[in-house]
Amino acid sequence: MSSDFIAIGHIDDIPQRGARCINTAFGRIAVFRTAEDDVFAMNDRCPHKGGPLSQGLVHGRAVTCPLHNMVISLESGEALGADEGEVRTYPVRVDDGQLSIALSALPLAAE
Repeated sequence: MSSDFIAIGHIDDIPQRGARCINTAFGRIAVFRTAEDDVFAMNDRCPHKGGPLSQGLVHGRAVTCPLHNMVISLESGEALGADEGEVRTYPVRVDDGQLSIALSALPLAAE
């Protein structure tokens, strides 16, 4: 694997249609697994009121915030439907079940 990526666990650590979080010096990042075993990562804060996206409902390639039902695209981090806002996303790789996240995509300063 490229040195730009760091290991963060195994795909089996995340339930299908669920999430787990990793803590960084810059905040929590939620790592999501879809029913099709696709994996996505984004900041664990809804752009609406800062709700924990990792506790939301994963459906298709989206997550619904558990606080106010804002739907966020796991692919782009953009709010879907009539809602507005965006969440920072991070590249994730799955290699033989092992997950890694791009170091180069992590923010250089706290957001």
